[in-house]
Amino acid sequence: MVSLQHDRDFDPRHGIAVEIAKAVRRLTAHNPGPFTWHGTNSYLIGRAEVAVLDPGPADAAHMDRLVAAAGEGRIAAILVSHTHMDHSPGARLLKAMAGAPIVGCGPPRAARPLNAGERNPLDASADSAHRPDRELKDGDTLVVDGLCLTAVETPGHTANHLAFALDEGGILFSADHVMAWSTSIVAPPDGAMSAYMASLARLAERTDTRYLPGHGGPVEDPATYVAGLAAHRRKREQAILDRLTAGAQTIPEMVATIYADVDPALHGAAALSVLAQVEWLVERGLVRCEDGSRDTPVTLASRLAAT
Repeated sequence: MVSLQHDRDFDPRHGIAVEIAKAVRRLTAHNPGPFTWHGTNSYLIGRAEVAVLDPGPADAAHMDRLVAAAGEGRIAAILVSHTHMDHSPGARLLKAMAGAPIVGCGPPRAARPLNAGERNPLDASADSAHRPDRELKDGDTLVVDGLCLTAVETPGHTANHLAFALDEGGILFSADHVMAWSTSIVAPPDGAMSAYMASLARLAERTDTRYLPGHGGPVEDPATYVAGLAAHRRKREQAILDRLTAGAQTIPEMVATIYADVDPALHGAAALSVLAQVEWLVERGLVRCEDGSRDTPVTLASRLAAT
């Protein structure tokens, strides 16, 4: 089985636009945390005119730095990969400053229907006010400064997640779908494990040679790393099946064992990923209710999630 090796050698150089590829600079927002690590990476793509990808949270100081970094280059477009609060709210501030259209993912949406009484992570994590001027679908393109960016639909982390392929340099802006420093959280109903794994399989068929993610440093060997991510999720799935076979009745029980070596502060996020795995197991008929009924993934997963 392919092993997963994270790369956490990263200097965010907050406040500085760092050139990391031809006509590509990275400016990392100062919003560190357990899910953002050193902060959200905003990318400036182009020179004479610039597309700003993922302006980040609604941080006026970061918007000022993005405008300053663009310099004489006109900000022609504001690209958004997905609508988590650490990626998209800044787009509206930047639009007010630069007059550029917001382009990219559509408004937030759930990956599957909500169960009655289910708490919705979208309420806290999603930017419900996001409305792009132009919504991109898979294969749609945006040309800025002679550079062509192509939308690559990669649902899983969120239902509306987009990556963007640059037409030169073999670069894929992978946002939060693939990051070198950590695995991505997949939290139903915002995201879905079935979609996440399908998106990984899709990326595995591509020929991009370098990923520039939403947090942390580049992924320099995408093929190997994507294979490692898929193997890691399969290993987690087997661990869940093992715990269910051993008699585990709730997701917190499984998390305590499977994630025993993980900071307890992250167990809540781990529980959501386990929930996503359980839903996918039910979808494929690998897990079912004890009474043998054809229960929906939502109902079964919610029952297991109960403390």
